[in-house]
Amino acid sequence: MVSVFSDLFLGSGASSPKRSDRDKTVLVTGGAGFLGSAICTRLVNQGATVICVDSLLTGRVENVRHLACNPRFRFIQHDICSPLKLDGPLDQIFNMACAASPPLYQRDPIHTMKTNVYGAMNLLELARDKGARILQASTSEVYGDPEISPQPESYRGCVNTVGPRSCYDEGKRAAETLFYDFSVAHGVTVKIARIFNTYGPNMRADDGRVVSNFIAQALEGRDLTVYGDGTQTRSFCYRDDLVEGLFRLMQSPEDVCMPVNLGNPTEFTILELAEQVLELTGSRSKLIRMPLPTDDPRQRRPNIDRAAALLDWAPKVDLNTGLRLTIDHFRSLLTGCEIGIDPQTLVRMNNRTEIAKQLAT
Repeated sequence: MVSVFSDLFLGSGASSPKRSDRDKTVLVTGGAGFLGSAICTRLVNQGATVICVDSLLTGRVENVRHLACNPRFRFIQHDICSPLKLDGPLDQIFNMACAASPPLYQRDPIHTMKTNVYGAMNLLELARDKGARILQASTSEVYGDPEISPQPESYRGCVNTVGPRSCYDEGKRAAETLFYDFSVAHGVTVKIARIFNTYGPNMRADDGRVVSNFIAQALEGRDLTVYGDGTQTRSFCYRDDLVEGLFRLMQSPEDVCMPVNLGNPTEFTILELAEQVLELTGSRSKLIRMPLPTDDPRQRRPNIDRAAALLDWAPKVDLNTGLRLTIDHFRSLLTGCEIGIDPQTLVRMNNRTEIAKQLAT
């Protein structure tokens, strides 16, 4: 079995640990989520002190259980819709909070909007007060159903303001505006990453996005659900590549404050993705068609010229390799080898003995 923890994820890739990375205090909101937990792991491995904040509405404590006994890791269960008060210095903030899966963020669209807007405001005020630089996890959804491909950062998008996806799309657009305004008005060092479709280990099996849907369905012998005719396209970026881009963006010069696309520009149809998943899992599942959801984009592909020029970044993991790693992770979930920790135990970080006992059971 291929290990799901690549060298890049563990922090020994291009942005390897530096002395300047040590002794930093970094806040990661949404830190128990798919991408947030990967960021927490890499930061701890680089020697930083990490404050992981998550409401656990969609994040899972299992994603950060391996960090529970590390003295440089602290977990706080908190919803960033309310202000967060922290004592002591703070150097960086990764704002990864907010569900990114349409089925999850559409469950409570008003809360999704609040997370994006109130949450951004609260964290920007914290960054201003602490003198910390802050990175916003924005999204390719700010482009809506694009009329040009690939999408450069200069493209202003084609977004429906009153549809079922609008709470997420418009919330992220509003957050970008707040980041710009705080940069101009208060001199806050801001970074904005427009993240395209990302997949990899630690995705929830019930995430609701196409990669996790297909893998879970194939491994369980269920038919794969294809929405529409399957000719719509997406560009899939592996988790470790995306995290590398986020770290490079966070560490970039202060004047790199404009949005930067992060994603894999290699394009696949949904049918091509389904065929790869079936082949790699050895599944005999069939494809079933369902109506295309409202406002679902026909095409999504990033122009990453800006990331290449400013960050010297490009994805390295091809879809076949990334799917193999992700399928291995999903197989481990289905065989029940995940060890759970309840949130209350994780919060009581001062009691290391209690957490060690929980991990050992």
